[in-house]
Amino acid sequence: MGEMKALVVDDEKNISEILSIVLSEFGFNVKTANSFYEFERLSEEQSFDLALVDLRLPDGNGIDILKEIKEKNPNTEVIIITAFATPDTAVKAMKLGAYDYIQKPFSIPELKLLIRNVKNKIELEKKLKEKEIDEDIELIGKSKVIKNLKETIKKIAPYDINVLITGESGTGKTVIAKLIHRLSPRKEKPFLSINCASIPEELLESELFGHVKGAFTGAVSDKKGLLEIADGGTVFLDEIGEMPLSVQAKLLHFLEERKFRPVGSIEELSVDVRIISATNKDLEKEIEKGRFREDLYYRIAGIVIRVPPLRERREDIPEIAEIFIKEFSKKYNKKIEKIDKSFMAFLSSYEFKGNIRELRNIVEKEVILSEDGVLKCHHCPYSKGVSLSVEIPPEGVDIKKILEEIEKAYILKALELTNGNKTKAAELLGLNLREFRYRLEKYLTPKS
Repeated sequence: MGEMKALVVDDEKNISEILSIVLSEFGFNVKTANSFYEFERLSEEQSFDLALVDLRLPDGNGIDILKEIKEKNPNTEVIIITAFATPDTAVKAMKLGAYDYIQKPFSIPELKLLIRNVKNKIELEKKLKEKEIDEDIELIGKSKVIKNLKETIKKIAPYDINVLITGESGTGKTVIAKLIHRLSPRKEKPFLSINCASIPEELLESELFGHVKGAFTGAVSDKKGLLEIADGGTVFLDEIGEMPLSVQAKLLHFLEERKFRPVGSIEELSVDVRIISATNKDLEKEIEKGRFREDLYYRIAGIVIRVPPLRERREDIPEIAEIFIKEFSKKYNKKIEKIDKSFMAFLSSYEFKGNIRELRNIVEKEVILSEDGVLKCHHCPYSKGVSLSVEIPPEGVDIKKILEEIEKAYILKALELTNGNKTKAAELLGLNLREFRYRLEKYLTPKS
């Protein structure tokens, strides 16, 4: 789950020391600030899981700190430290999102109970977030690239910044957009999406910005656009690289001014919407070709998230495939008792130009075609066989040497694909570990 971080903001040194000691006992990495100024310096550098804040500071007050903390990261829990005579202010702090308050002078057992409770809450919410992320098949796996992707999503989701998701078709860009919304403070508000490639230019503008009655032929009444309907929430612009330049100009105006004009209207509307975009195109190349506005690119790409293709995370393929196997064996009432080694070997080595979408389709077909509880390749893209055109010169060939060279090449390629993991390399080649080791030693042991 990672180390938890706590911040103590109190100008009384002895109180800060006591709080730091107790927090450290509960496993928190503790930073201290003795003023509002010190708090601002520390909070600029990092965010915290927990903050204990004194209501009265020499250069400010704890209510302002509470507001600032919650604005930066709504998930940070805040405990207010209050003098005995100011419980009303502490209650006000609770209404603003504080977890609880503790009055001076406090006892150590009382403090420990409060810290234990808030720590349990923080840990539970972190576990729920991990579970929420792992429910999405596209993000299942233990590869380094997928771990980094999940960490990035968790870091950027709470902050109100526009996000551009890039990646090949079928990698799960829509899933990631929904997840960012789900992990953000906007999660209770609408998440609306539009595919910029599937709607004609004249309709796309109306879908996004709305129109008034009589704006064009067929506009028989006023219609709200997605931006207005999603006020307070998130709008996902899929395949934004296909957006026409005229609509790009209007979107840029909205991102700069937070205002837009429905088609045919003279009035501007103001809404609060976060924009998440996705593309499988190289937008920088599209800019060079004059097909995408550079100024819009920098507005939508506050943060860029690259989703890796399946071939960059091959070690995750068996786990994802097994989930699909369970899904389709249940759907088609097929009892799968055995998965042929060659099937998993094929999945682990195939290029998957359609990524997870293609993997899902392949597994679905093979589950349908499975017989006697065995899942194997019937219609895998490679299973039609390989047609080789060969020539034999008049002097003949050394077939044993040719076959040895082919076998050696496959063994080395399998080791390369599995980063030297012999067990996985053996599976890729449909061999058991003993057979693989025998062949490896045969080719790599120096001949005397």
